[in-house]
Amino acid sequence: MAAMQADYIWMNGKVIPWQEATVHVFTHALHYGSSVFEGIRIYETVNGPAIFRGREHYERLLFSAKVARIPSPITDLDEWMQITADVARANQHRSAYVRPLIFRGYNTLGVDGRGCPVDAIVATVPWGAYLGAEGLEKGVDVQVSSWRRMAPDTANALAKIGGQYVNGQNIVMEAKDNGFTEGIALDINGYVSEGSGENIFLIHKGEIYTPPLANSILGGITRNSAATIAQELGYTVKEITIPREMLYLADEIFFTGTAAEITPVRSVDRLPVGSGTRGPVTKAIQDRFFSIVRGESEDTWGWLTPVEMSQRVAA
Repeated sequence: MAAMQADYIWMNGKVIPWQEATVHVFTHALHYGSSVFEGIRIYETVNGPAIFRGREHYERLLFSAKVARIPSPITDLDEWMQITADVARANQHRSAYVRPLIFRGYNTLGVDGRGCPVDAIVATVPWGAYLGAEGLEKGVDVQVSSWRRMAPDTANALAKIGGQYVNGQNIVMEAKDNGFTEGIALDINGYVSEGSGENIFLIHKGEIYTPPLANSILGGITRNSAATIAQELGYTVKEITIPREMLYLADEIFFTGTAAEITPVRSVDRLPVGSGTRGPVTKAIQDRFFSIVRGESEDTWGWLTPVEMSQRVAA
């Protein structure tokens, strides 16, 4: 797999060449996971590139920083959005994955890193379908992981804190080693939680179910988008505690996430979901989602922020 990179990146107040964005090996975040981050997409629409729900992502970034007690060097949402547009322009990215990251830098090696400086970056990089382009249409094969999601009061499930993603790494690496594309984690009580980096929806007899925030999930922005679209299409969406066996009972299952977008699940633990293909409800939500982010239908909820590409901003 080719290295993911671009020409330019924003770091600590400046757009600089990609290769100059470096840190010391004693950077606190490298040792203790003291970082917070987001994943955002810029879509190429019929009217030009646009950031998808960027403000909501940056709101969550600031929430994560608050929870992690990492003071963000920037607190204004408009400034974060402007930086994102500047980096996209510098790289001439009309379609991209955006990675903002705030992290503790180099000073002390103690577990309490509040004596360390705080660094920040915003990168834009080319990135296609996270679970594979074919997966968007045909679905992916998943397993229920042997790794559980964190219990209450052990970590901050609603925040995107770097160190917590060791849990997600365990889930996805185990799944791939066992021949699956992704894993589904259960919470501490054995109820369905989420994937390694995706929220999950189940459809049974025309109704849509998704785990509530209390089941150790991240409050996903694409999750919210999918639920909003489903309700617009006339479906009922219920947040309920979901037992594992409902994964086998479901007529359809799909993942949501910035990287995964809306990806159907065709089997769980080698048992087919419904007919073993993308179902009609998933397809309807998927079609509406991609129609919006491509600018082919009206952006009813104001999810897209246009990026003007005519002026290149660089170092």
